[in-house]
Amino acid sequence: MLDLSCRRRPDGKYYIVTDRWQKFTSTAIHEKTLAFFADFACEFLVHAVDVEGRQAGIDTELLALLSAECPIPAVYAGGITGFGDIGEIERAGQGRIAYTIGSALDIFGGKLSYSEVVAYAAGRR
Repeated sequence: MLDLSCRRRPDGKYYIVTDRWQKFTSTAIHEKTLAFFADFACEFLVHAVDVEGRQAGIDTELLALLSAECPIPAVYAGGITGFGDIGEIERAGQGRIAYTIGSALDIFGGKLSYSEVVAYAAGRR
């Protein structure tokens, strides 16, 4: 798994970030970048850093980009607040984008029940 955590710049493009997500690289996320890195991994982890940890909703534009351009499976992280967001990830990802939930889970102080998420995921298999 290769981490391609990214943030959006004023030009509207998403750029890979490093150093605890504080430093922008010059590498934008697009079809050619994803194809290049796909040769070095079997899956991507993509944190939508602009919404990560805020529990304010997912980055649907980044999801659309990943859904359209990602040549290998990806795991999306960032902004998930509830089952509506999970459903949107499943729809947008067309079964190729998984998700990970962090601070929104009740076990980390959030409002989303860990046991309900586990039951939901088990029912989707």
